[in-house]
This record gives sequence, C-alpha cells and structure tokens, in this order.
Amino acid sequence: MVDKGEGKLHPDMQAMLDRRAALGLPGFAAGSPDDARRTFAQSQTALPPDRGAHIALVEDIAIPAAHGAIAARRYIARPGAVGGRILYFHGGGWVFGTLDGFDAVCRDLAQATGAEIISVDYRLAPEHRFPAAIDDGWTALLAYSDARPLAVMGDSAGGNIAAALALRARDMGGPSIDLQILLYPVLSPDFERESVTRYGGGDHFISRADLAWFWDHYVPGDQRTTPYAAPLAAEGFQSLPPAIMVLAGCDPLHDEGEAYARALDEAGVTVTLRDHADMAHGFFTLVGLLKRADEEVSAVGTLIRTQFASTAVIQPEAR
Repeated sequence: MVDKGEGKLHPDMQAMLDRRAALGLPGFAAGSPDDARRTFAQSQTALPPDRGAHIALVEDIAIPAAHGAIAARRYIARPGAVGGRILYFHGGGWVFGTLDGFDAVCRDLAQATGAEIISVDYRLAPEHRFPAAIDDGWTALLAYSDARPLAVMGDSAGGNIAAALALRARDMGGPSIDLQILLYPVLSPDFERESVTRYGGGDHFISRADLAWFWDHYVPGDQRTTPYAAPLAAEGFQSLPPAIMVLAGCDPLHDEGEAYARALDEAGVTVTLRDHADMAHGFFTLVGLLKRADEEVSAVGTLIRTQFASTAVIQPEAR
C-alpha cells in the first residue's frame, strides 16, 4: 500500500493534465454523449501511435449474445502461454470508450501477467442503459469461464462492471471468479464525499458534474441503490473473490474506493490496496506516457501472477 500524501500531484501527472488542458477539450458533461465520444477520440489523437507492448497475438473477436454479438479483443503475450485469463472492462463513464482507446494498457497487461486478456466492448449508455453493460459482462464471463484461473478487471466505470460481476457471480452461485482488480472504480452515486468536493472542480480530469452526468445517462434514479449499479450499496461483502484495488489520491472517486476496500476487508475478503497519493484519475492506462503507469502495470501484473499461481495449485486441472 502506498502511503497517502498531502493531495499534491506528482509533476509528471500534472504535466499530463496540463497537456490535456492545452487541447482545449470541454468537460464531458458540457455536451451530449456524442460530444463526449468526440472529446475522447480527440484526446486519443494526441497520443503516440506506438504505445503498448509488442506481443504475440492481438485479434478482434465476437462474443455471441442475445442481442447479436459483443465485440472484444484478445491479447496473448507469448505463443503457447497457458496462464490465467483476465476479462478487462474499459472506463468512460459507461458512455464512451473503445477497444482501441485501451489497447495499449491491455497489451502491457498481457506482457506483465502472462495471462490471456479479453477486452470487452460492452454496450454504452444512454442508448443502452443499466443493466446492459453488466449483462454484456455477464455474457462474457459465462463464455470464458473454465478451469483456468479467471479475473475480472476494469478501470473507472469498467471497475464498476468488474465489481458488479463479482457480486452477481457470488449471488448466483458462480461462475467462479478468482480475483477482482478494480482500478479507481465507480462504486456509489454519492457526490458529497470529501474527495469529490476536493478534486471534483474540473482540474483533475473528471469533475463532480461529469460524475453526475455519467450516472444520469447510465442508471435511472430509482435503480441507484441496486448493488449491481452501485456495489457499495450491497448488504454484505462476504465470500467475494480477493481484490486488488488501485486508487489515485487526487481523484474524486478516491474515497468511495477506499470505503469499498474497507468494506471488503471487514467482510474477511483479502484486499491488496495500492493508494497513489500523487496521481489523478485515469493514470493507470497512460502506459508509455507516464512512468508511474508503467511501474504500476508491472507491479499489479506481479500480484496477478502470484494470485493465479496460488489458484492453479488449488485447482490442478487449470494447469
């Protein structure tokens, strides 16, 4: 666990935010969902094209679903690797985000973990509101659940999906999930937490207004106490899979992530909390651009390898 500091951004993180500000991009809540998607696409054009590790296999695939198919992308770092499998759900407030936008971090995760990565392009709001994203995640989970060690992983809104899938799998009696990796996840529609007040003004990538806008487009108000929409609203956290949680100290979502880690720990769930005091929301996926992102992907990759190795001992058939 990384000790907390005084809420001051690391110079490298500040430089990343300054670079984004220089593009003159509006806040996500300033326009329509299509505007937010264009803003995200514009921010991606400023990134180097060669981010992410060069690995053995990257292929676009389709996961059969009741509504047709869910687009996904499969990553394997080394030919013949058998390790575990990670279902990855990208961020974007449930409203935007693409497979291409998170391609670099998935490549690096494949390299760091030795696992097969399945990046799931779930349906987006408001065209597809709650529980569409969770349902797509569930379809992917059923499709890729076998004897191999399995993790669900996501950043921001994707972390919400991963946490919700862990809850749903527990409540439904399976499929078995061996690990949940939650990167500064969205867990609650409470916009009055101290970190929202302190870092939600718009200078730390996402604002309080953005958070409210995301929730308004994804989850109707009368469903916001549903644990699969807001995992912190669950009545109990017992029997959930071990968790790795990565938080950013200068992030409106910090305090709800910390509260979730505490709730899991109090319920007897093994939690590894990595709390980066001087980082802002979204830092983990900035591989190739931010040294801390590269270091954290490597560190989390080692933790995942260790957990998967332990799972494989318990389940010899997964070898």
